[in-house]
Amino acid sequence: MELHERIPNNVNLSGDKRLQRALEKWLPNYLDWWREMGPEGFQDKDVYLRTAVGVDAEGWANFDYVKMPDYRWGIFLKPADPGATVGFGDNFGRPAFQEVPGEFRNALRRIIVTQGDTEPASVEQQRHLGKTAPSLYDLRNLFQVNVEEGRHLWAMVYLLHKYFGRDGRDEADAMLERRSGNPDKPRILEAFNQPCDDWLNFFCFTMFTDRDGKYQLSALAESGFEPLARTCQFMLTEEAHHMFVGDTGLGRVCRRTAQLMKEGDVRELGGIPLDIIQKYINFWFSYSLDLFGGEISSNSADFFAAGLKGRYKEREQYTDHLATDQNFTMTVVEDGQLKTREVPLRNALNEVLRGEYVKDCEKGLARWNKVLADEGVSERLYLPNPRFHRHVGEFAGHTFDLEGNLISREEFERRKAEWLPTMEDREYVRSLMHPVVEPGKIANWIAPPAAGIKGKPFDYEYVKL
Repeated sequence: MELHERIPNNVNLSGDKRLQRALEKWLPNYLDWWREMGPEGFQDKDVYLRTAVGVDAEGWANFDYVKMPDYRWGIFLKPADPGATVGFGDNFGRPAFQEVPGEFRNALRRIIVTQGDTEPASVEQQRHLGKTAPSLYDLRNLFQVNVEEGRHLWAMVYLLHKYFGRDGRDEADAMLERRSGNPDKPRILEAFNQPCDDWLNFFCFTMFTDRDGKYQLSALAESGFEPLARTCQFMLTEEAHHMFVGDTGLGRVCRRTAQLMKEGDVRELGGIPLDIIQKYINFWFSYSLDLFGGEISSNSADFFAAGLKGRYKEREQYTDHLATDQNFTMTVVEDGQLKTREVPLRNALNEVLRGEYVKDCEKGLARWNKVLADEGVSERLYLPNPRFHRHVGEFAGHTFDLEGNLISREEFERRKAEWLPTMEDREYVRSLMHPVVEPGKIANWIAPPAAGIKGKPFDYEYVKL
């Protein structure tokens, strides 16, 4: 096997024999995992996919039919900046780290492993969705997301193999051993153990959970460890498509629901009622908020101080890159009441990043509400308060209503069915999930897209079945 042909790259794999041997050993294990846990029932189908073979405009997006196990999972870093410096923290202004600093080795490995673990997890969560795709267009988009998550795993595995020796190799192996939702070997982050077994879940996941990925990758793209920064900078170009799939997918569901509302009872007409869409939003938004970590975090302070993980658009948005003399005001629960607390800014950086994320999600809600308005429907969707249904951080162990008011556990349990998907809601949504695989046709519960892929029409044969 010629690894450089199978794994297109701009990191000179063929020039590093030790690394080449390690990845040649890892590749068959990865392919075994892909065949076992990747999209079920479609491994031998030709799919119209985008493959990156370089980081420039010409190399980034090559479209052609390919069978997913034959996809070329490349390793690409944004070109190096010879004058790169650490952009924040106690090492601000010093030359960027080209090797792993010994004192930050464990922290960096933890960051890379946690990010890397999310990539195969989402493939596992979505492996059965192809069987109920609402159109060939959507089926292709699912597979594009899946193969790119696989490529992002390769990006993290490259860093582990290249810079962390035996420990890195062991961690790379472990990422193929954990399984989403497995009680004995679960994925590291809880949102990646949640079932994603219908297309409304999938669109919410790619809208909200992949959007968390955007902000985590953006913070790491600022890293003073330059190989990690350059890796994440390129990953962000692909992550944009995943969020597009979720954002436009939910917009299309809203459009079809609004159309059916004007005709009669949405359920009777085979659509997804707005109240169920809202419950799914509440569920995935709250779980995705947990992915940022605790509101008050010594880890966030340590990562920033070391120059490993910055703020969103650190260099563009901020003038003070030390963050030593500022405080951040946040809401916490004390003595059974909501109170405000001043926290050193470095300890509040998870919350700063989460705030950027919430603002971005609100833009998505505005787009869906415009769809409803354009269709003449007066109802609107909304985001719950960030304190609602949290399992990590200051609000874990407490119960809140959608407006963020502290309520008793009993009241929450009594009203839970109003706010979060019930078993009946999930069963109803699953009952609509019948595959539509004829070119140009689409399921009744979702509207067609505004445009096809790469200039192709909606009725193009995006997957050859």
